[in-house]
Amino acid sequence: MLAAMPDSAPSPLSVGGTSPRDGGDACPGTLRLHRADDGALARVRVPGGVLSPDRADALLTVAGRFGDGELHLTSRGNVQLRGLDAECGGGPAELLGAAGLLPSAAHERARNIVASPLAGLDGSPSVGGWLSELDGLVCGSPAAAALSGRFLFALDSGRGDVDALGADVTLIVEGDDCLLRVGAADEVFRLPAADGPRAALLAAEAFLRAARDSGAWRVKDLPEDVRAALVRTVGATAGPTAHRPRPRTARAPAPGPVTAPGTSTPTTAAAAAAPVTATVTAISVGVPLGRLAPAQWRLLTGTARRYGNELRLTPWRGIIVPGPFGQSGSSGQSGSSGRSGPAAEALDTLAAAGLITGPDSPWTGVGACIGHPGCAKSLSDVRAEAGAAVGPVGRLPVYWSGCERRCGHPHGEWIDVVVTPDGHRISHVRGEHRAPRAAVRNDPAALAAAVAAARA
Repeated sequence: MLAAMPDSAPSPLSVGGTSPRDGGDACPGTLRLHRADDGALARVRVPGGVLSPDRADALLTVAGRFGDGELHLTSRGNVQLRGLDAECGGGPAELLGAAGLLPSAAHERARNIVASPLAGLDGSPSVGGWLSELDGLVCGSPAAAALSGRFLFALDSGRGDVDALGADVTLIVEGDDCLLRVGAADEVFRLPAADGPRAALLAAEAFLRAARDSGAWRVKDLPEDVRAALVRTVGATAGPTAHRPRPRTARAPAPGPVTAPGTSTPTTAAAAAAPVTATVTAISVGVPLGRLAPAQWRLLTGTARRYGNELRLTPWRGIIVPGPFGQSGSSGQSGSSGRSGPAAEALDTLAAAGLITGPDSPWTGVGACIGHPGCAKSLSDVRAEAGAAVGPVGRLPVYWSGCERRCGHPHGEWIDVVVTPDGHRISHVRGEHRAPRAAVRNDPAALAAAVAAARA
């Protein structure tokens, strides 16, 4: 019976590695399910958020056969399957393993890797080689099986987007080299790009050794002196040091077409008057509250099969569909979006299905935890509250949390809305700094006005 399950229980197929911390790692995975009020929950790691349409189909099959049918995107570009039957046993893992989504049972929760979702599409370098190599190294390291399900690697193409997410080990492209960052340290280490993935694994293994006595799950949890010693240890073998503060704001891809740089400048008056065209390398869509219905998921996978045969799930609960989509014009348009070409047609179809395809959508920048009734700790149905408060697009993103835990909250700068026993508390977060908080009683109109004012 589900009521008899611990908060995070292994499935019959679980053979995960041992943890250096007392009690083991309770973070859910595919083999270790988490008990929630709406049923059991599985979290499927998708390194770099990269999915083939066939693997996306396997996720939908598992969601429909064993769960509530929907797919939920996480703030690490992974997928959660909710409402699973407590008696499903190893069924989900068997299907996902057959699809290649479970290459190592011992490492399935350690495969936490985020990557710049526009890498190789917007003019920034690709990090696909890094991603494949690092995932293989992690799965091949017996020590890495002890990494917490919370430990995070980040592969940044130089845009600074995922560098801002607060990963434990970050690789950043810089020309023919890369920079290695450990935790939030401003000090980074320069080394050849080809050496980056192995250096990242060695840094993670060094963290495990440093964490033995402290019980830390992540680099930021280490005592300050131990954390400083870890950075020195990694630096002793990594390469020359440099100073590069971590970006404060994580820049999510804007919804709409993604274009490659290099559009030529008009040289004649006639050329300047002609419709502006650009090569569209991908399209970017947002997912309201990260929740995808089966029809939406099928539409996205079908779009991927038609164009680039790939989906990239982003840490901002969005999806990139690489192209090529050909040329897109800004006048003489054929779609309701005011653009023309295959990208416009695809975006219009996805918009009609309820996805975010442009910056003017009222759902842009709005996020929330699962809330009630899915979570027993939540004090309200925050997803419904977020929907009721949706209005004009704000300058800052907003995240609604049903309790003080703030599960899945963003990084950088955002408006934090937390439910309290007396109403809601609204504050402006900038990195580690939080502005004075405003309290709003349970008045929907007043709450919507307060959130809109804070986001502006």
